[in-house]
Amino acid sequence: MLDPRPAPISQGTVSGWIRANLLATPKDTVLTIVALALLLWTIPGILNWLFIQASWVGSDRSVCATIPQGGIQPEGWSGACWAFVEERFGQFMFGRYPLDERWRPILVAVLFVALLVPLLIPKLPRKGLNALLLFVIFPFVAFWLLHGGLGLERVETTLWGGLMVTLILSFVGIAVSLPLGILLALGRRSNLPVIKFLCVTFIEVVRGVPLITVLFMANVMLPLFLPTGWTIDNFLRALVGVALFASAYMAEVIRGGLQAIPKGQYEGADSLGLSYWQTTQLIILPQAIKLVIPGIVNTFIGLFKDTSLVSIIGMFDLLGIVQLNFRDANWITPVTPITGLIFAGFIFWLFCFGMSRYSAFMERHLDTGHKR
Repeated sequence: MLDPRPAPISQGTVSGWIRANLLATPKDTVLTIVALALLLWTIPGILNWLFIQASWVGSDRSVCATIPQGGIQPEGWSGACWAFVEERFGQFMFGRYPLDERWRPILVAVLFVALLVPLLIPKLPRKGLNALLLFVIFPFVAFWLLHGGLGLERVETTLWGGLMVTLILSFVGIAVSLPLGILLALGRRSNLPVIKFLCVTFIEVVRGVPLITVLFMANVMLPLFLPTGWTIDNFLRALVGVALFASAYMAEVIRGGLQAIPKGQYEGADSLGLSYWQTTQLIILPQAIKLVIPGIVNTFIGLFKDTSLVSIIGMFDLLGIVQLNFRDANWITPVTPITGLIFAGFIFWLFCFGMSRYSAFMERHLDTGHKR
């Protein structure tokens, strides 16, 4: 075999990359020029509205309803109203959680990050202990800190809101939907008719209705089936509804990975005398999950964005609490709504993009293909 040689200069430089990817053909050249022209036409105005003409500090709508010095907007318009976001930032993060108790959700967030980051870094040891702390111990500690009791002032879930609610719903949905989805996928492929029928029925029924229907069922109809005097917290109902809904979609993603495993893997496990659960745990599931990492993360991203639907049942997640503040007479201006929506959209994009990048990292890390 010959030793690898360095890439040609025409491909290893910036100018070479531009010629190969942007100017390779006359059609590519024309499309590149048109795209650059559109960017030069739109980006300066966007940046001017978002940052240069924006109002950054203020306590009411007066700072956003006037034209800044040298402004070119129509009368009554200004740039982005970031003063509104700065003034309401605490509500956007915590909802109506009491001001003097907000150290509790902040502490929960610090604990969550401290447990999650080591779990996401492949080289760090003690993954089993880390997972036990994050998925078993942490939820009880977080509930005690957020809800109160045992020495802490009680804060009812009706006061929770903002990004805190979005992250709680997402974390619980993700933590529950993956293992439950795996069990549903295995049950759907089971040879036992009763188990297969139950799993297929659950998956098809849940996937056949929109999430908003599931939330309405959990919030409105579930109390009708409870004994007199019994009640379930609205937030808990939303958690259960979101987790079950995501589990049905996750089951089909996992089933796709299970069906992609060659029959020879099962035969090899049988030849070694492994039981069904040993084969599933040690051979089949690791390969199947690796194959469907993009689908799993795609489901997680969809779940994270779908949490905004809980505002329909009277709960205020990040998007809901932002929209609620549009009604504040002190901040009613033409630019307040779009500024708030841009802020909420950026927060959603930030988390979704992070999950997408980590998915790509895990795909590269688990890639066992031999590339020459």
